[in-house]
Amino acid sequence: MHIFAGDYKNFKVAVYCRAYEVEKMGDANWLETVWDELSKGVHVDKIYLETHRDLLIVDEKILESAIAFFRAKGIEVAGGITYTRDESNFFETFCYSNPDDRAKVSEIASYTARFFDEVILDDFFFTNCKCNLCIGAKKDRSWTDFRLELMRDAAVDLVLNPARAVNPDVEVVIKYPNWYEHFQGLGFNLEEQPPLFDGLYTGTETRNRTSNQHLQQYHGYAIFRYFENLKPGQNRGGWVDTGGSNPLDRYAEQLWLTLFAKAPEITLFDIRQLDSPFRENTRAAWQGTGTSFDFDEMKKPLRQEDGSMFEPTKYARVAGYSLEIVDRVLGYLGKPVGIKSYKPYHSVGEDFIQNYLGMIGIPIDIVPEFPEGEEMVFLTASAKFDPQIVEKIKHQLTAGKNVTITSGLYKALQGKGIEDIVELRVTERRANVSEFRAGWGPTVKIEEAIIIPQIHYLTNDSWEVVSALDNTNGWPILHRADYSDGRFYVLTVPDNFIDFYIMPAKV
Repeated sequence: MHIFAGDYKNFKVAVYCRAYEVEKMGDANWLETVWDELSKGVHVDKIYLETHRDLLIVDEKILESAIAFFRAKGIEVAGGITYTRDESNFFETFCYSNPDDRAKVSEIASYTARFFDEVILDDFFFTNCKCNLCIGAKKDRSWTDFRLELMRDAAVDLVLNPARAVNPDVEVVIKYPNWYEHFQGLGFNLEEQPPLFDGLYTGTETRNRTSNQHLQQYHGYAIFRYFENLKPGQNRGGWVDTGGSNPLDRYAEQLWLTLFAKAPEITLFDIRQLDSPFRENTRAAWQGTGTSFDFDEMKKPLRQEDGSMFEPTKYARVAGYSLEIVDRVLGYLGKPVGIKSYKPYHSVGEDFIQNYLGMIGIPIDIVPEFPEGEEMVFLTASAKFDPQIVEKIKHQLTAGKNVTITSGLYKALQGKGIEDIVELRVTERRANVSEFRAGWGPTVKIEEAIIIPQIHYLTNDSWEVVSALDNTNGWPILHRADYSDGRFYVLTVPDNFIDFYIMPAKV
């Protein structure tokens, strides 16, 4: 038996409400019933009330009554906007080249700012439109360049200026989703947008890594730290939904990783999902073995302040229980640290590879500027987007520091000056390897062979630190070269990033 859900010491909890559910709040009985059940399972500090989604704009009388309801209960209230025309139609966004759509976007921002001093934009402030208007406006630019400029200007002209004209005190926060590697192609501008908005928010949901996005668990931690580095001190929280949460341990893990990243607030999406029953088949097979998330413990009745007993059946309690567990330890944790990994703005290459390394115990801290002075810097193929990257690597090495780059980056820089540091050849040939040697120790085998690129080097000009073997042949997995006062390493990346997980522990 537990005592009722109490507040938390190390973070605030918010619940997001879609426009569909906010519209239902015009029914006082519905709202009271849903809130009564939800608040018994999880302590809530803040509520986000969405004004628009899929061309549904919530009536102002309903908004006013909902705001009054939550404020009367001591809950902080903020607004939300989702700029979709039809989310069910492959996430159909507004067309920011269409005058009518632009007027509607501005109207929604102005309307929302009338009611709230804080407004958050949900995931969808991007564009995937390729209508004839957009094709004509793009001209000979790439879709990425066109959309970056289009959405930067839309942020100012259609959202921020209209909202602030109505309410000079309003703070507008942009919530970025979890697919940061591909933002620039849809107009999310991590270089120019963060300074424009009053704050950022981070979509830390990773769901199940076998789902369509294939995001690794570490992603939920790393992305919050990355966005914190975009606008230090103004990454206001992390955001998790219940999708892909079978088993329920996955849901708890997403909440915990968000908070381990030191998110000051966590938003639970959404009131509808939290009001949904969890199923017995979401109890993991390993339950009962002492795991951090205890399904049976979570289900135990809670004694309420009035002495009555509450039987948990819904996701709100899964969230509340998980948050209570992590709150016990967060106060003992210091500032998150990790090896700095430089990802230039609007870059792509070896998508999300830092998160695979995080999963094998290598802490990574993604940063948008080259981190001069760090003892070690880790660079992936995305660093090729910086035309000065070779010179920055040399400067780091001559300062007596160390740099590790991936085989993908070395290949991208071949013929562009990287050979001044060490002459390697990342070839098009592949090797199937299942045996490894670290240093001068014995070899270690794995059951399944993995595929790696074959890298050739000049004997005694550089050295293999970790080797991969196939019968009598071998290739570097981690390669070292000295340059000036620093050390330069090349990490061979398997064709399938997941193969990092099956490499021997010694490697």
